Amino acid sequence: MGQLQQIEDELIELGFQIIAVSPDSPESLSAAAEKGKLGYRLVTDPGMDAARAFGLAFRVSREAAASLTRAGVRLASIPGEPQPLLPVPAVFIIRTDGTVAFSYANPDYKVRLHPALFLAAARLESP
Repeated sequence: MGQLQQIEDELIELGFQIIAVSPDSPESLSAAAEKGKLGYRLVTDPGMDAARAFGLAFRVSREAAASLTRAGVRLASIPGEPQPLLPVPAVFIIRTDGTVAFSYANPDYKVRLHPALFLAAARLESP
């Protein structure tokens, strides 16, 4: 989310609305927004419905879940899912007609799209 914060003003000037979707609770997102002074909208997806719809949900093995829990990562248990799910970090540019103009996802959560590349893609789609 911090990468978007770097280019947030420019994206808004180009006419874009920024919405971040996370499986975190509304309270957790509110605290993160306040702490990070985020200006864009944070939306909770506790059942990972949006992540699944975009093909971004992945099952976490029991071993990985235990390791993540020890590291302080809270994994939500989702009814009907045998294992916890986590979202793959991703960014999208979605046109007003609902079509996806640009997308980037990398299952390695440590690798994020450089803000300058995302801004270049946004400029191509700017109204």
